[in-house]
Amino acid sequence: MTKKNLIVGNWKMNGGLQGNQALVQALLQAVGQPACDVAVCAPAPYLAQLQALLAASPIALGAQDVSAHAQGAFTGEQSAAMLKEFGVRYAIVGHSERRQYHRETDETVAAKTAAALSQGITPIVCVGETLAEREAGQTHDVVKRQLAAVIHVNGHCISEIVVAYEPVWAIGTGKTASPEQAQSVHALLRAQLHHAASEHAAGIRLLYGGSMNAANAAELLAQPDIDGGLIGGASLKAPDFLQIISAAA
Repeated sequence: MTKKNLIVGNWKMNGGLQGNQALVQALLQAVGQPACDVAVCAPAPYLAQLQALLAASPIALGAQDVSAHAQGAFTGEQSAAMLKEFGVRYAIVGHSERRQYHRETDETVAAKTAAALSQGITPIVCVGETLAEREAGQTHDVVKRQLAAVIHVNGHCISEIVVAYEPVWAIGTGKTASPEQAQSVHALLRAQLHHAASEHAAGIRLLYGGSMNAANAAELLAQPDIDGGLIGGASLKAPDFLQIISAAA
């Protein structure tokens, strides 16, 4: 079975009931039956709205985070079981903004990955280096360390995850890793996955996330180890997101 590319919109902390409806309707009117897999990751308050809007559509619903815990005294968090009740198929874990602003460690990200997998939700595990780390020549060490923590805890079902490489210096900055820079890191991650799950590594989808947009998507997606994109700003504009989806086909 050939694996399809996967395009995921990450709305981040954007949206509103009216705007969400207009955006989703514009996507559904034009998307047809896409040749790639498509998902949108919405803020938690809007998951119920999106569950209804996306029902029986080719666009899957995703969450932007998931708790590492199954239940209990964790005010403000959402468990994987709760997300599953709203039809959530994907959950972003370890996004650089969560690592930066909420001090999420590699171990936390590994635990969140396990929590999502326990409910049949596909975790989109984010890895990536800061500008300082890239300039210090540490890119490979950083992303290998981040992925190794997830493999260590979830090795038995690592074939069920999606990995998103998002160089922190390219998120929302308009700077994009060159196709060659991105491919080099994706190849490294693929090799690491091959070492952990040799028979499944080729089937694990590796997304690029770092200012992928309508203008550069085709060139990035042409790289041999880039299997899709985790799209920020461009996912909030229907024409741009649709153009990226068609590039991924």
